[in-house]
Amino acid sequence: MHRVMMGLARFMAVLGGIVLTLLILLTCVSIAGRLLNGFLHGDLMQGIAPGLATWLIELGVGPVNGDFELVESGVAFAIFAFIPLCQITSGHASVDILTNAFPAGVNRFLRMVIDIVFAAVLILIAWKLYDGMVSKMRYGETTFLLQFPIWWAYAASLVGAVVSAVVAVYMALVRSYEFATGRIVIWDGVEAGG
Repeated sequence: MHRVMMGLARFMAVLGGIVLTLLILLTCVSIAGRLLNGFLHGDLMQGIAPGLATWLIELGVGPVNGDFELVESGVAFAIFAFIPLCQITSGHASVDILTNAFPAGVNRFLRMVIDIVFAAVLILIAWKLYDGMVSKMRYGETTFLLQFPIWWAYAASLVGAVVSAVVAVYMALVRSYEFATGRIVIWDGVEAGG
């Protein structure tokens, strides 16, 4: 089961990385287009080669239309896509100053409680994303510039949120088993101090 969950988490992280890379490229192209458009409208280009400047502007040299709408939607998906890998590898930030002094059993209990709460929160987030998606579908809301349905962004984020919730529930079950048996199933480096 761990191999399946790890594979799912890695797949989502790779997918999130691809989306994030495309968003970075989109942003770079849009910024370069915006700068070039400003340069083409400037006095220098209008004085030296007004025909070339006008031709390039009419060709569409400029910022990518709706770039911020795409970035907003894509980043939301990417965030949810990275959560499963972070959860299954215990990659979340933690402050262990106090807990390092606790016995191993107390630390296992704390990790179990934290993973159960995290799973509950991710289930709640997925549920609310689903409600939001249904609401956006019902009212037919679209983005301002590109006019694509807003529910598409909610649906993409919902996929990541559901996978995050599934992995979080799995980790909560693993940590509960570890607490009940005292046997570490998934080593992540925290146990070395216990």
